[in-house]
Amino acid sequence: MAIGTARMASMCLPNAELHVGVDFSRSSALSRALADPARPPALLWPGEGAIDVAKNPPAGPITLVVVDGTWWQAKKLVRVNPQLAALPRYAFVPPAPSEYRIRREPQDDYVSTIEALVHVLGVLERDPERFRALLVPFRAMIDRQIHFATNVRGFRERHFKGPPKPKRPRIPPVLAAGGARIVCLSTEANAWPYRDRELRTAYREELVHVVAHRPATGETFDLVVTPTMPVAPSTPGHVGLSPEDLRSGVSREELWARWRAFTREDDVVCTWGPYAPTLFTAAGGELPRARVDVRVVARSTLKGPVGSMESLLALLGANMPSPITRGRAGLRVAQLARIADALAARARAAESDAAVSEPSAQAAKPIADR
Repeated sequence: MAIGTARMASMCLPNAELHVGVDFSRSSALSRALADPARPPALLWPGEGAIDVAKNPPAGPITLVVVDGTWWQAKKLVRVNPQLAALPRYAFVPPAPSEYRIRREPQDDYVSTIEALVHVLGVLERDPERFRALLVPFRAMIDRQIHFATNVRGFRERHFKGPPKPKRPRIPPVLAAGGARIVCLSTEANAWPYRDRELRTAYREELVHVVAHRPATGETFDLVVTPTMPVAPSTPGHVGLSPEDLRSGVSREELWARWRAFTREDDVVCTWGPYAPTLFTAAGGELPRARVDVRVVARSTLKGPVGSMESLLALLGANMPSPITRGRAGLRVAQLARIADALAARARAAESDAAVSEPSAQAAKPIADR
């Protein structure tokens, strides 16, 4: 991307390598970069277990690994690459707020990739001033973007297009229409906590509970899948199922057979974020082609962050539903169905308002323009 700072940093640092992708399990180039015993790799990553690089810097040379992208992309990058997740981690406290004025960071102490490198490399090399030159192209890029937004893009020739039309929520028509095609889906996994890095690497997340619901007909699909790997101590409490429930689950083969009997080709699967469909398909399941991420729809409709499903229900003025069936997945599917219904109602109301206001807008046009 034009405003990406990882590529900019790699061009400024002679000993840097830039690897682009998501799954690096088969990347021989990255594996080679991490295999130098004279410069053991370490991951620049905040959070639990990270070492403050300023207070406890490494004793000798290291290969510093930095992930770049949106925060969601960066978290996924670490999660799906065990060789990165298993690395020792360093973190730091930024000396000043980020200068990345063209993009909002999730928190005040978050900075861009190139700013993080300026600070951390200065600490590692014990020469903070040496790497401040990296900020020169960074600041120039920001100034150019702001100049374009305020002085170029803002002065384009504009043409009168008549009275503005009422804004309508950006809700997919199939979701707004509702009907028996809508299927709300939630899944749960047997997953070891991230702090148990060795076990997390040895035992990957596996699907253990699938709940789907058709709000229009009341049909519910609820199956627990017997884990094939040791159950993490936190899994029963996290997914809301007892150890007996997990032990008495069905096989993967039975799950897929019953899932095919429940679904139809024209179903529209609604989920909250990408986790549920990703976990489902990674386990070998097949989903109908039509899918809707209700969280993305809600953000687009409300033009901003929506928080959790609980906070979104309160924001939409919708009551908290009772669980459809057992476990956390049963509650999340009920919440998902209630949110989808509230968004659809909002879309229908907007369509009704638009139908009333558009004739008035037409009448307001000058006769010469008609």
